[in-house]
Amino acid sequence: MPGLHSALAGMPGIRLDDLVDRAALQTRVDRKYLATVPVLHAVLNEMAGSTAALDIGGRRSFDYSSVYFDTADLLCFREHRQGRRRRFKVRTRSYLNSGDCLLEVKAVGPRDQTIKRRMNYRTQDAARLTDQGRGFAADTLDHHPAVPALRPTASTDYHRTTLLDRRHESRVTIDLGLCFSGPGASIAAPPDLVVIETKSPGPPGSADLALRRLGVRPLSVSKYCIAIALLYPGLPANRWHRVLHRHFGAGPERCPSSAR
Repeated sequence: MPGLHSALAGMPGIRLDDLVDRAALQTRVDRKYLATVPVLHAVLNEMAGSTAALDIGGRRSFDYSSVYFDTADLLCFREHRQGRRRRFKVRTRSYLNSGDCLLEVKAVGPRDQTIKRRMNYRTQDAARLTDQGRGFAADTLDHHPAVPALRPTASTDYHRTTLLDRRHESRVTIDLGLCFSGPGASIAAPPDLVVIETKSPGPPGSADLALRRLGVRPLSVSKYCIAIALLYPGLPANRWHRVLHRHFGAGPERCPSSAR
């Protein structure tokens, strides 16, 4: 989007190694927001002067693909819907521009902190859990009884921009062009929908404060939960009914064939 590209071009760039050194935040507080492109532009304007954009080889927007693993009865989705404190998530994340892939295990710890562990993974295995990957998930989750039953249930594709909030040493990710895929179906998010996630050591950062001033509040939702609610419409999803109605009420569209 021209406006986004212009805003990013005006920010200093930061290398991946420097970003990780300053804000790796494997244990952190996550806040998620659903917003529109005009809101995003307003947030970026407020953050100007104290923000750097991840820059790899001159590129500041990157293509991601994530595959999520859950049980046949969607335990991970249900525990998130029910607000369980010890819920977890297992996924692979493919960085399509570089060809890298990681297996990530995320769990909610004390004081609602997000704890994430990751391991390098083969790209050709991104849609399945290998024995090594399943063992890593089991060790990370203290051998949770659901790990042996995990299987791929949904995937998401999107374009991501990552920012460093230098004032608060926190990260901000901006996801556009979302596509949700599952067994026999693929659904595109509205083109003006933006998912903004902030990852901080604790207190709200610059993006959180800007969004609050604009009347946008954090939501207890994830791209995975949206994907499941859209791809499996018979499931109870009352917790996100307002979100789904507001952003997908006009009826979902199919993803372009090039999204996968």
